[in-house]
Amino acid sequence: MHRVVVLALHGVYPFELSIPVRIFGTATGPDGEPLYEVLTCSVDGRPVATSADFAVAVQHGAEVVDTAQTLVLPPFVCEPTGAEDWLPAPVAAALRRLPPGARIVSICTASYVLAAAGLLDGRPATTHWNNAEHFQRTFPNVNVDADVLFTDDGEVLTAAGVASGVDLCLHLVRRDHGSAVANRVARLCVVPPWREGGQAQFIDRPVPEPTTATTSDTRQWALAQLSRPITLGELARHARMSVRTFSRRFRAEVGLTPGRWLSRQRVELARRLLETTDLAVDRVATEAGFGTAASLRHHLTSAIGLSPTEYRQTFRARNATPA
Repeated sequence: MHRVVVLALHGVYPFELSIPVRIFGTATGPDGEPLYEVLTCSVDGRPVATSADFAVAVQHGAEVVDTAQTLVLPPFVCEPTGAEDWLPAPVAAALRRLPPGARIVSICTASYVLAAAGLLDGRPATTHWNNAEHFQRTFPNVNVDADVLFTDDGEVLTAAGVASGVDLCLHLVRRDHGSAVANRVARLCVVPPWREGGQAQFIDRPVPEPTTATTSDTRQWALAQLSRPITLGELARHARMSVRTFSRRFRAEVGLTPGRWLSRQRVELARRLLETTDLAVDRVATEAGFGTAASLRHHLTSAIGLSPTEYRQTFRARNATPA
C-alpha cells in the first residue's frame, strides 16, 4: 500500500485534518483491498490542540515521516510576524525526514510552511484566495496562482483552501489509480469527482437577484456540443444575453472566461475517452472538439504534462475491469 502520513501541527483545523484519511482511506482496488495506508502524526507524538475546543490524540511521532510516500500538511492557526515563523525548528526537522522522491502536499495556508522551507521556490503554488496577495508578498520566489483550486508540480502539490483539499486528494487518487477508482471514492464520500472553475467563484461578490438570468443552462447546452466549434457569440445568443453581459456573468458564476472553461471541458472529455474507449487519438480529438491530434496533444500536455498516448498508457490499464 501507498503510505500517506498526515502531519498535524499545533492549532490544526479539524476538517482539513480529516480529509486525507477520508479520501485515501476510501480508495480500494478491484477486490476491495485498501490502496493507501494513512497515518496521522505530530512532531513529538503528543496530542495536538486544534482550532476548535478539543485536542487530537495521535499514535505517531515524526519518525513515521521517514516512511512516507506522500506527506500531507493540513492548515493550522498561525499569526506570524515573518516568513521564518511558519517553520519552527521541530517542523523543519520533521520535513527533513521525508524520503527523496516522496510527495509533499499542503492544504490551504499550510502552503506557507512549504514556502518557508524553500520547497515552493520557482514552483507554481496556491493558497486560500483571501491570503494569496500576502502569500506572494511574503514569498516572492513562489509562482502564486490564486485562480485555481490546486496545483500539481510533480512531487510538490498545494490546495487552495478547505474543501479544495478534497479536490487535490481525489486528484492524487486519480493520478495514482485512474478515474474509475477516484470516481468511486467521490461517490462514496458524496462529493463531486471534480469541480469546474477556480477560487474566483468563491470570492465575496453580490448575490444575484432570484430573477437574474444565469449561464447554467447554456453551460449544460455547451457540454452536449463539445465535438464542434462553439463561439462566444453562440453562447451569448443561447443565454439570450449580449456578449459583454454573458462574459461578465459567466466569469462571475464560474470563475473562468467562457473560452477557458470550454477548453477545460474538452480536456476532461478527452481524458474520459482515452481512459474508457479504444478510439484512435485522432477520433478522440474530434469527439472532444480539438479537431486534430496535434491540438489535443498541445492542450493535454499543457493541462497535465502527458501526451494522449502517454495518458492512455498510464491510466487505461488502471481503469480496466478485471475478467
